[in-house]
Amino acid sequence: MKWKQQINEMKAYQPGKPMDEVKKEFGLEEVVKLASNENPYGFSPKVKSFLASDFSNHAIYPDGYAQDLRTAVANHLNVRESQLLFGNGSDDLIAILTRALLYSGVNTVMATPSFSQYRHNAEIEGAEVREVPLRDGKHDLAAMLEAIDENTSVVWVCNPNNPTGTIVGDEELQNFLKKVPAEVLVVLDEAYFEYVGSPVFKDTLSYVTEYPNVIILRTFSKAYGLASFRVGYGIAQEEVIAKLDPVRAPFNNTILSQKVAAVALADQAFIDECKEKNETGKKQYVQFCEKHELKYYPSETNFILFEVKADSDVVFKEMMKRGFIIRSGNALGVPGYIRVTIGTEEQNDKFLSLLEEVLTEQGVFA
Repeated sequence: MKWKQQINEMKAYQPGKPMDEVKKEFGLEEVVKLASNENPYGFSPKVKSFLASDFSNHAIYPDGYAQDLRTAVANHLNVRESQLLFGNGSDDLIAILTRALLYSGVNTVMATPSFSQYRHNAEIEGAEVREVPLRDGKHDLAAMLEAIDENTSVVWVCNPNNPTGTIVGDEELQNFLKKVPAEVLVVLDEAYFEYVGSPVFKDTLSYVTEYPNVIILRTFSKAYGLASFRVGYGIAQEEVIAKLDPVRAPFNNTILSQKVAAVALADQAFIDECKEKNETGKKQYVQFCEKHELKYYPSETNFILFEVKADSDVVFKEMMKRGFIIRSGNALGVPGYIRVTIGTEEQNDKFLSLLEEVLTEQGVFA
C-alpha cells in the first residue's frame, strides 16, 4: 500500500492505562485514575439532571453548525458566533489546524516537552518540526522567536503547558506576539484556562482582536468534566475561522455533546467550586514536595509534575500496584519525574501516603 512515508515508524497516542485492566492485572477492587487530568469532581449537577431527562432523537444527524452551543459560548465569551470553531475535543482542532496549514516545505515551532499532538500531527502532514527546549519548565519564547523563519507556518504555545503546568505571563506573551510575523499563525492552547489563578495571566481573548494571526483553543474536557463528550472550541478572527471551517469534518460534535456542553457552561458556580478545591489539593502536593525536598514545577493546572529521585517507570508501576494510575515522566520527556492529576482531598492523602511508602522502598527516603 502507498502509505505516507512519515507514518511508517509512527506510534499511536498512548493514553493512561484503563482502570478495568489495572484492576484485573493486580487483583484490585478499586483504582483511582490520576493520569489524564480529568476533573475528579465530575461534571455539573445540572448536566446530570439534564441527562436524566433528555430525549434527543439520535437517529438524525446533529446540527453541523452547533448553533445552540455556538450561541451559548459566544454570549459567555462576548465574541461573535462567526469567531468560533468547534471540534471533537481540542485534539480535533489541532488536527484541523495542521491539515490546513502544515505540509512539506513549511515548518512549525513548538516547545519541548509540551503536548505531544502538535508534533504528531505535524509529522503526519510532512512538515518540519522545530522543537525549542523549555527553560525552567516554561516556554522559552525568545528562542522560539529565533526559530521562526520565512517558512514557518504555525507556532504552538501551550499555556498553561502540559506536562509542566507552568504559564507564560501576559507581558512576555505580548512582547512575543508583537514580533511574530503576521503570516505565521500562533496557537494559544488553553486547555486548562479555567484553573489558572496567577495575576500575571491575562484573559487572552483581547489578543484575538489585537492580532489577526492568533487562535485560542479551549475545551470542555478538563474543568467542565466532560472529557467523554469530546467538545473543544477555537476563537479567532472571522477570516481565520472561515478558512479553517471547510477543513472541519461535518457533524463533528454529537447532538448530546452540544446540549451537554451548553448546560455545563451555564453553571459557572460549579467551575469556581472545582477551582477552589483544586487549589486546596495542589497545596497537599506542594507541602509533600517541600517536606521531602523534591523539585516541582509551580502548576496553574489540575495536575502537578514533580521529582521522585527514582526511575519514573518503577514508581509508575509500583503506584499502579497500589491502585493509582499516574503518568511516568519517562513517557513525557521528563525522566525522574511523575505527573499526577490533583484528585479529591481523600485521594490525594492516600496517594501521597502510598508514594512515601514506594519512595522509601526505592531508597529515596531514609
